[in-house]
Amino acid sequence: MACTTWSTQRTAFMLVAALCLGTALAGCSKETTSAPRDGACETVSPPVASAAATTSTGSGALPDGSRLRVGLALANGRGDGGFNDAAAAGLDRAKAELHLADTRETAAALGEGPAVLAGRLRQLASNGFNPVIAQGFLYLEPIQTVAKEFPQVQFAILDAPASGPNLRGLSFAEEQGAFLAGVIAARKSKACHVGFIGGVDIPLIHKFGAGFKAGAEAAAPKVKVDSRYLTAAGDLAGFISPDKGSEAAKGFIDGGADVLFHSAAASGKGVVAAAHAAHVLAIGCDADQYTQPVMAEYKDAIITSMIKRLDVAVFEYLRAIAANDLSKLPTVFDLRNDGLTYATSGGRVDDLKADLDAYKAAIISGAIKVPQQ
Repeated sequence: MACTTWSTQRTAFMLVAALCLGTALAGCSKETTSAPRDGACETVSPPVASAAATTSTGSGALPDGSRLRVGLALANGRGDGGFNDAAAAGLDRAKAELHLADTRETAAALGEGPAVLAGRLRQLASNGFNPVIAQGFLYLEPIQTVAKEFPQVQFAILDAPASGPNLRGLSFAEEQGAFLAGVIAARKSKACHVGFIGGVDIPLIHKFGAGFKAGAEAAAPKVKVDSRYLTAAGDLAGFISPDKGSEAAKGFIDGGADVLFHSAAASGKGVVAAAHAAHVLAIGCDADQYTQPVMAEYKDAIITSMIKRLDVAVFEYLRAIAANDLSKLPTVFDLRNDGLTYATSGGRVDDLKADLDAYKAAIISGAIKVPQQ
């Protein structure tokens, strides 16, 4: 997420806790609607897949990581069914396949400020763990500070922009995954009317909204796409307020939308709950929300989720470190390198697999360029 001042980042840590549990006021929301189009909502065929447009991940013999002692700083801890579990899964895979010498995890508690978060990273580095990986944007300022203190240690941060001689940011092309969510929404909509609800009006969340709109309109040029941000930039309540998500969702549903996609962290629970109550469809975000315990009573509304593969990012980073060659590490994790995908739990998008594969191939080949804003 975009950087905020640390006075707001203490509040922002509530987002992380809420995201681990589940992953709109007129004065602080932003709403747009694509121009209505006349006529029925007709879908179009996807581009023909290019033979060269295949997924590319690391291949060949795996390097020996038996010399590595890896530290992983999580935003909360395992068991969230979301980002923390995904990052930990990447570490578990590296332990098994790269034969890591030792690993240690540390989990931040609700309300920890930058000094405490920096202390967690500092402790890992001073105890000989190298590399050290942090999960989440709240570690951005602390890891930039600590990386300078330990120039001999390699650091990485998931889902946040960062760079330095010994620091890598492991970022994602969220707009590409959101494009596929838009295709699904348009294909599943009976009303030819879908909606996107973003948590906070910031560039990162714009990527989700832009990709979703582009995908929906690619699949069904006459589809109507509503878009709303729950709070303005700087007001992180949009990520931790299910009531705001529910209010926005009800507004879209009352207006005729019958498939809703959110990128609103814990506020997304309100979106999904409203969709369930109204017997319309929902698309989750970041993790497979169909399987999350916090969504269990609403999962019948969830047809898929856009998933960011933090496990892939962690494993590929550790593979590159073990090989002592970061030059081949992706600068961004996208559809080409399995950094993004969509969930198939419940089997409700199985009928779209061929078309989704074709759109994915077109994005990978460059035939479709997905907008970020």
